[in-house]
This record gives sequence, C-alpha cells and structure tokens, in this order.
Amino acid sequence: MSGELRTIWNSADAICFDVDSTVIKEEGIDELAKFCNKGSEVAELTKRAMVGVMTFQEALKLRLDIIQPTLSQLRQFIQTKPPTLSPGIKNLVQHIHNRGIPVYLISGGFRSIIAAIAKSLNIPLENIFANRIKFYFNGDYAGFDENEFTSRSGGKAAAIQKLKDVHGYKHVILIGDGATDLEACPPADIFIGYGGNVIRESVKSKAKWYITDFSELGFS
Repeated sequence: MSGELRTIWNSADAICFDVDSTVIKEEGIDELAKFCNKGSEVAELTKRAMVGVMTFQEALKLRLDIIQPTLSQLRQFIQTKPPTLSPGIKNLVQHIHNRGIPVYLISGGFRSIIAAIAKSLNIPLENIFANRIKFYFNGDYAGFDENEFTSRSGGKAAAIQKLKDVHGYKHVILIGDGATDLEACPPADIFIGYGGNVIRESVKSKAKWYITDFSELGFS
C-alpha cells in the first residue's frame, strides 16, 4: 500500500462499504436460501457471482428464482437469524463518524435485511444502496426491483458516481470483498479489498490495497 493511497484515505470525504462478507460475516442471500431450504443450490451461484463468472443480474435472478421467498419467510428470517458484524467494523465506523465523514452501505443484498445492520452502526437508512424484493398482495415472491443500482453489474459504480454528483465528494473510498466492489474503482478513488471473512484470490491479486483486519485502517 503506497503513501499516496494512505493520503487519500486520510482525506476521504465519504467511505462506502459492501455488506455481505465485509460489514457482516455472512452472505445474506446464502443465509436466506438456507433458511428457505435452498442453501446448497444457491451457494454455488453466489460463489460464481463473486468472482465475476456471470453478471450480477443473472446471479441475482437465478438465486431468487430458486429461493422464491415469501414475505412471511423474509420477516421470520430477519427476526430469527440476525447477521454477525465483522470484528472491528463497529469501532471503525464509529471512528469514521467521529471525524465527520459519512458512511454508506452499497450492497447487492437486500434493503430489508441491511436496514437493521445500518441501525446498529448508526448509519442513516437513506445511506443504503441495496436491492428490494417485491411481493404480491398475498405475500408470494414477485421478483426484485430492477431499477435499483445494485440489481445489475456496474451498479455499485453507478451508486458511487451518483454520490459524487449529488454531494460533490472528491475522495470516495469503497471497501469490499468481491468482484462487484473491485469493478467500482473508478469512480471510487480507492478500492480497499477486505479478506477478513473470505479471501477471493481474483480480488486480492488486483487490489492495490488489501487488508484482512479493519484495525489496519487507522487514520493518521
């Protein structure tokens, strides 16, 4: 990691995090699949999506078509299977907030699941970019909102560009573990690869800055 990257990190005016396998230990869609007894079928698709073998839209549609979660299943999942925060993330986010820097969550996961994570980290709900599952009036699965940035490949980059356009941010940092995070730099000014939960070699080999512990990101 170069001094130039550290300088940009220390002058960041917005810091964005991926959620699954970064802010939390789990992959949310995999856990939802297990809860709905579709775990093994979905895990392989997640793996392929994370290393960039298929487009994110393809992977998301295929996985949700397999799971077919109902509204009641999703609500029960959220109540009974809370995600596990990654070690050090709470302290890091608090430290970032103490410096007056806004934190955003940009995820290919689901807003309904991520909302509780954001609240636990004191991140405003309007600072979430994530997917929305749609349901019919009877609660059956009806697809997902394809208008969300993160429902498609390149969506994280589009979300970051939107933040820059709206807020005028000059130094935006993105921290994540997967191919969809790596490809969002640029417009992110720095991508920091995170391998504290799972190391994806295809991401590690291309990231200019790679960490396995959030304590490595102390501000100078």
